[in-house]
Amino acid sequence: MADQSPIFVKTEVFIVWLFGHTAKFPKHERFRLAMEIDKAVLAFHEQILRAAQSDQPKLYLQEADIQLDKLRAYLRLALELKYTAPNQYQFASKHVTEIGKLLGGWSKKA
Repeated sequence: MADQSPIFVKTEVFIVWLFGHTAKFPKHERFRLAMEIDKAVLAFHEQILRAAQSDQPKLYLQEADIQLDKLRAYLRLALELKYTAPNQYQFASKHVTEIGKLLGGWSKKA
């Protein structure tokens, strides 16, 4: 089942951590940068779900890759704005890199 594949497990674990993290952003950023981070990770998750259900997953995997790139950019911005500590950024970056490698492997097979 798709939801037990490593990319789904890692993504869902990361989403739980990320939601907890963005909830701690300053109040004025929760409806700006935090919301965009949350939307990007959820859009990524949606696209991999669609890819898993499709007999032609390539388009969904490409869209998932775009969402992952957006997420990376938003996380870097959160670090620059000091809403994310360097150790939190390293943790998030490690997870996004691992998820990206899984996505790349899946894309090559699709």
